Amino acid sequence: MKSLHLGMLVFALGYTAAISGQPEGVTRPFNGRNLEGWKTRPEGNQRSYWTVGQAKLDPADPRRLVVEPGGNELINAVSGHGEGLDLYSEALHGDAIIRLEVMVPRESNSGIYVMGEYEIQVLDSFGREQRPGPGDMGAIYGAQPPRRPKYKAPGEWNTYEIHWRAPRFDASGKKVTNARFEKVILNGVVIHENVEMPGPTPGGLDGREKPQGPLMFQGNHGPVAYRNLEILPLR
Repeated sequence: MKSLHLGMLVFALGYTAAISGQPEGVTRPFNGRNLEGWKTRPEGNQRSYWTVGQAKLDPADPRRLVVEPGGNELINAVSGHGEGLDLYSEALHGDAIIRLEVMVPRESNSGIYVMGEYEIQVLDSFGREQRPGPGDMGAIYGAQPPRRPKYKAPGEWNTYEIHWRAPRFDASGKKVTNARFEKVILNGVVIHENVEMPGPTPGGLDGREKPQGPLMFQGNHGPVAYRNLEILPLR
């Protein structure tokens, strides 16, 4: 009887997940209401401009964002480069599929740091789809430019899906397998496949590789907005 009850419970949980549309094992580090579960990385006397609301391009200056109340977007409302702080999640992840949307104002810059150490570039690269460089939107910063990217105009939402395999370590803590971007999809286009990472990219949380780490967003290079963050298991 116990095995029958367990089987019924597993079926019920799976059925509930299916009808609710919730992927099994999904984590949402941003609750859409406030900054609970997130921390900023101190940098000199800089202060944080991260907030929650609805982001729109400033009609008076498309290089900036205005924040309207009532939205569920994670917004870095700085006025320009050199202000603000990086923001990282208290939740940690290793192997993962990371899904999110990002909006970049004109000429602005940010970055998605997988496990806090490996950066996928966020930049206004609209119009440079034919010859993207190693610092353009979708690049693995300092490692590889994106392949045949599709960019959205400033103020429009870009979608990312990052398939990530964390580095492996033996019992003594020695790294035995490098981290790897198995796949990166930007706006429905695969821009990276099987890119091995021998080490962190510049500007990470602490520059050290580890089995797990937080999701971090660069916040000192310009205004940016993120929404619909999901972290799923990578099988």
